[in-house]
Amino acid sequence: MALLKSSCPDLELITCGKVRDLYRIDDNTLLFVATDRISAFDVIMKNGVPGKGKLLTQMSVFWFNYLKDILPNHIITTEFDQMPEKVQKYRDQLEYRCLLVKKLKVFSVEAIVRGYITGSAWSEYKKKGTVCDITLPEGLKESQSFEKALYTPSTKAEIGQHDENIHPSKVPEIIGDKYADQISEISVKLYTKAKEYALSKGIIIADTKFEFGRDDTGILYLVDEVLTPDSSRFWLSLNYEVGKSQESFDKQYLRNYLLSIDFDKKTSIELPNDIITKTMKRYIEAYKMITDSDPTFL
Repeated sequence: MALLKSSCPDLELITCGKVRDLYRIDDNTLLFVATDRISAFDVIMKNGVPGKGKLLTQMSVFWFNYLKDILPNHIITTEFDQMPEKVQKYRDQLEYRCLLVKKLKVFSVEAIVRGYITGSAWSEYKKKGTVCDITLPEGLKESQSFEKALYTPSTKAEIGQHDENIHPSKVPEIIGDKYADQISEISVKLYTKAKEYALSKGIIIADTKFEFGRDDTGILYLVDEVLTPDSSRFWLSLNYEVGKSQESFDKQYLRNYLLSIDFDKKTSIELPNDIITKTMKRYIEAYKMITDSDPTFL
């Protein structure tokens, strides 16, 4: 059964995002809870994907650990038995789907990094020869890899609103020169390391998004989720072929279904059981390939 909303009356609920419920534990500590909600085109669907929140959390934990030599992350602990007692009393709901994290000032910009030209980037390129208004060489083909990963940030929208892609030159106006430069450079480093690892496991990470925060001393941290099928575009390297769209191995499968039924990109709908099942099957397969382990927590 899908967990659409956590219910922890003894914890202070701060906000419910598209997927995550966020609780305040104390002045310096938050609890991130990944529910089984699923969204597409910034619309939360009426039904969820059972176990999805656990899978996303555990995949993020893998990547946070793998990338921590590049940048520290916000995790205090992922071990449920090390969490406060007031959290542990909700074990049945929260185990495997929550992270105890540092409370940080999160930047209002999402760092999207693209290694391949696909999706909205391909659509823009065909019209204007640009991606996020960045001029690119002529003659690129759909799904072709870039010589160097492309940093294409976006603003973070409120629930129900759409994120807006912006030119990297606009980021300093929002968060200042220092952090804009750091995030631009580190995002590409994170993506490049992850892409090379995933490729060794048979998965192409076509693009992804990162989020960052800072503490009171100004230190930068990687936050939120990392390189999950919700925040990334995964392709099977075995089937990769330049010049066409690739078989989706992530949430794009759901988006494709919604496009096929002329979804209005506004109204929450009930997803058919087979779409739910097939979406989760792809998430599980990606988890197994990337982590070399079975999701025994499901």
